[in-house]
Amino acid sequence: MSIVGVIGAGMMGQGIAQTSAQFGHRVLLTDISLEIAEKGKATIAKTLDKLVGRGKLDAAEAKTVLSRITPVGEYAPLGEADIVIEAATEREEIKHKIFEQVVSVLKSDAILASNTSSIPITRMAARVPDPSRFIGMHFFNPVPVMGLLEIIPGLPTSAETTAKARAFAESIKKEVVLAGDEPGFVVNRILCPMLNEAIFVLGAGMGSIEDIDKGCRIGLNHPMGPLTLADFVGLDTLFEIIKVLYSTTGDSKYRPAPLLVKYVEAGWIGRKVGRGFYDYTGDVPVPTR
Repeated sequence: MSIVGVIGAGMMGQGIAQTSAQFGHRVLLTDISLEIAEKGKATIAKTLDKLVGRGKLDAAEAKTVLSRITPVGEYAPLGEADIVIEAATEREEIKHKIFEQVVSVLKSDAILASNTSSIPITRMAARVPDPSRFIGMHFFNPVPVMGLLEIIPGLPTSAETTAKARAFAESIKKEVVLAGDEPGFVVNRILCPMLNEAIFVLGAGMGSIEDIDKGCRIGLNHPMGPLTLADFVGLDTLFEIIKVLYSTTGDSKYRPAPLLVKYVEAGWIGRKVGRGFYDYTGDVPVPTR
């Protein structure tokens, strides 16, 4: 059993914390306040209750899993952790502020990982005192369900750090893809431009929301259409990733679709707020255009 520190008690942080605890690790879950960290644990409790209700998890085991998660309101307790995973919003300046504060409490052999989905690891590693212990670990949402974990070593990341990250991934039963430190890594470098292009197609009036999703779902044999998936990922998250791809590469093929920008500006950012390309307030999602 390792002690895992998770910084960020939102959707991704909750998923990382829950999954780590389910596979026997002790978790220290933190955010900008103890109250938010406690709310994160409360949401995990509800998720576990649903699994119990569906017969997918024993009630006693759910209680044990929850007992392994401790909300904390500051970084000092993370000094116990063997691995600290930052799971904050996909904005580099926010991540840097977190790293600046947490590095002072890390024990000498702990590794620091970022759950970034697009930001270059080498660039972030350059801002911490020991870049050899910094690595990217990109989880996929929902973390307890998705079996993949991208591990991204930066230029200064040591082989030992990479091995520790892989060992942790395997301990929580994730399949590992070792990705190069390029914008978007492997999966999002392929996925996000596809989602962005689907939004360009919608904005150009080439197809309705339903037909674009239906065409890709059936024609490409995908489990869900690109606009449904964009809503699930979060249009704000997709926008941040696309901006990183565009600004880092300078390639115009990564420019954000104007309609994506409008939806983000309107606050219609997907499932998590009840509205994106679909309206989720009813029993069945309904296209918003």
